[in-house]
Amino acid sequence: MTTVLLVRHGRTTANTAGILAGWTPGVFLDERGEQQAAALAARIATVPLAAVVTSPLERCRQTSEAILSARVGTKLAVDAGAQVDERVGECRYGDWTGRDLKDLAGEPLWKTVQIHPSAVTFPGEGGEALRTTQNRAVDAVREWNERIAAEHGADATYLVCSHGDVIKALVADALGMHLDLFQRIQVDPCSLTVISYGGLRPTVARLNDTGGAVDALVPPPGGRHESASGDAVVGGGAGAP
Repeated sequence: MTTVLLVRHGRTTANTAGILAGWTPGVFLDERGEQQAAALAARIATVPLAAVVTSPLERCRQTSEAILSARVGTKLAVDAGAQVDERVGECRYGDWTGRDLKDLAGEPLWKTVQIHPSAVTFPGEGGEALRTTQNRAVDAVREWNERIAAEHGADATYLVCSHGDVIKALVADALGMHLDLFQRIQVDPCSLTVISYGGLRPTVARLNDTGGAVDALVPPPGGRHESASGDAVVGGGAGAP
């Protein structure tokens, strides 16, 4: 049962300015975002990672670099560095890119984004449908699951550093939710979301975690999961040791 740690990048200059950054180049973490990335890196430093995968955008690269830097000189270091995968990059917002969120809230499309996102294709050159964003991200994670399991074993854990809407779309898929419900999910800067992918179904182990202990993410000597079949424990079970 491969486990993926989904990390949203730390807070950026665009976040604090209320700008929809999208794929705008040169958007970096602000001082608070750098602190968030360092804190998360220290918090998960004991969790063994088979790989770190990142969106190509600078804010995710910075966050991934902080995570890897916390492992330098340890047996938990990921020697290959962060591996870039454009499929976990931000949604392509087209003409909305670079605009103030307060102004976008007055656009007719805004309401559709809120209540019927599966119908949304962002306007202008390069604008992407939100369902396309979800499909490419899900495809990426499923392919990485297979690769990680083949190279490191079915109990392996890896990390993907991505963006708020992308992670929300991945969580919706894992929960079997329609994309139209994904705005009910909150994903804060530098939050940790954990999904385990078994043969029967994904399991969302934690969501939008910005400070919890991570001991339960370290596999015990006998393996992480009580049930090799991936079956849910009827009644809820005893929880993490």
